[in-house]
Amino acid sequence: MKLGAFSISLSVKDIHKSKAFYEKLGFDALGGDPAQNWLIMKNENCVIGLFQGMFEKNILTFNPGWNQNAENIDSFTDVRELQKQLKENGINILSEADETSEGPESLTIEDPDGNPILIDQHR
Repeated sequence: MKLGAFSISLSVKDIHKSKAFYEKLGFDALGGDPAQNWLIMKNENCVIGLFQGMFEKNILTFNPGWNQNAENIDSFTDVRELQKQLKENGINILSEADETSEGPESLTIEDPDGNPILIDQHR
């Protein structure tokens, strides 16, 4: 199963303090807008998202159709196909992708410890 680019989406209290902290660890801004309370940062192949006030828990995030630089790739498994495979494997889908749609869509699952996993396709 090819889930796409991986990152951790962190629920932060103060996006500016978090940005400054992760810059000290060698992360650089890759995208987002701190004025809108979100920022994507990268250090080599490690990608983190900083999100202030958008969700309660940290989230494991996969982006089908993107590489680790948030660039479109030609060949990828669509989120709707991934959803079908997850269901076949007995994985409970918390929020489902609309299987009748095309393009951007997402789904959410949880691991056995309650950690949220977002599969978020942007194209």
